[in-house]
Amino acid sequence: MPKRRQLTDLVTHLARFCGALREAGVAVTLGDEIDAADSLAHVDIGDRAEVRLGLRTSLKVEPRAWPLFDHLFDDFWCTKGGQRHGREGRGRWRREGRPRRKRQQAPRTWPGQDNPLAELARTIAERGRVGPIEDADPGPDGGRPGYSPRALLRRKSFEQCSADELAAMERLLAQVARKLATRPSRRLVPSPRGAAIDLRRSFRRALARDGEFLDLARRSRAVELPRIVFICDTSGSMDPYARFALAFILSLGKVARRTEIFALNTSLTRLTPWIAAGSVAATLGRFARRVEDWSGGTRLGECLTEFADDHLRRTVAGDTSVLIFSDGLDRGDTGALATALLAIRRRARRVIWLNPLMGDPRYRPEARGMQAALPHVDHLVPAHNLESLEKLVDLL
Repeated sequence: MPKRRQLTDLVTHLARFCGALREAGVAVTLGDEIDAADSLAHVDIGDRAEVRLGLRTSLKVEPRAWPLFDHLFDDFWCTKGGQRHGREGRGRWRREGRPRRKRQQAPRTWPGQDNPLAELARTIAERGRVGPIEDADPGPDGGRPGYSPRALLRRKSFEQCSADELAAMERLLAQVARKLATRPSRRLVPSPRGAAIDLRRSFRRALARDGEFLDLARRSRAVELPRIVFICDTSGSMDPYARFALAFILSLGKVARRTEIFALNTSLTRLTPWIAAGSVAATLGRFARRVEDWSGGTRLGECLTEFADDHLRRTVAGDTSVLIFSDGLDRGDTGALATALLAIRRRARRVIWLNPLMGDPRYRPEARGMQAALPHVDHLVPAHNLESLEKLVDLL
């Protein structure tokens, strides 16, 4: 039997074994099954006792269920072809209960000739150690059980997205933005169907009705829409990421009206007046046509100084979060950059710098622009994929 076919049979046999555990009352999740399949790549397949301990550990079996696990393990993995692992074997365990006699030392080899592990152990002995379980023939979703293309898209870097993935990515961005705009705050406001009772307002109503509490005033948690100023770097180095960052903030602007958008490269441009109803792609195309030097150079210090002088007092208040989306690669005056950020930081609630280069674990903020900005930034976070933007929602 080819090695890939043996691995496929092994995963199938493991899934049936986990199903039998669940039927017998042992809590085994799909994630535990995936961990168990991975664990078989790191143990000695030819050692029966090692496989038993590896599966029992990766499936997170509670100590009180160990006797049941051992019984089903023998039925599934230690008999020829697993002939005793049907309903009859599991029913017999329930009737007989826990075996009274002491279990003898289990042999460390596989007795069955048709057992998937026995066949795989013989192949390993003949050809050497086999690789991870993922070496099996992958399916259309990559061969990972329960894996979703949407999960793959959430972790995929923006610069690697193809044209076919743009629409799906923009829909997911809209869902993330809607999550932020519907998050309840800790502040309670009057509500006709709220869960909390407002005693002060209830007593006031009772005074107008001769002290009778005919109805109770109620309160509920308010949905506090965030106030955000988004400054996006549209220079050439940010071109693969700027589209998705603007798509995210445009989706947020549809549900949170207190959102201001600016684009900076060699000059600063306010984009908020150009936002109109319609598709995100059409709005982004309108931005690209009207913004000067789109995908060109960048002068962070001069542009942020212009923002601090002309727009800061009008757009930023004590409850405003200022998001700056840039890689920090600036050839201009870093002193002007630090001065402008200091003015923004003194007026805003927080300043968050989104850097897509932080998606690379080897990245270090050693560019001149980032070195000047770091002392005046509250948070420096990655923004290279959808998963990083979801974490930004939790931060806001």
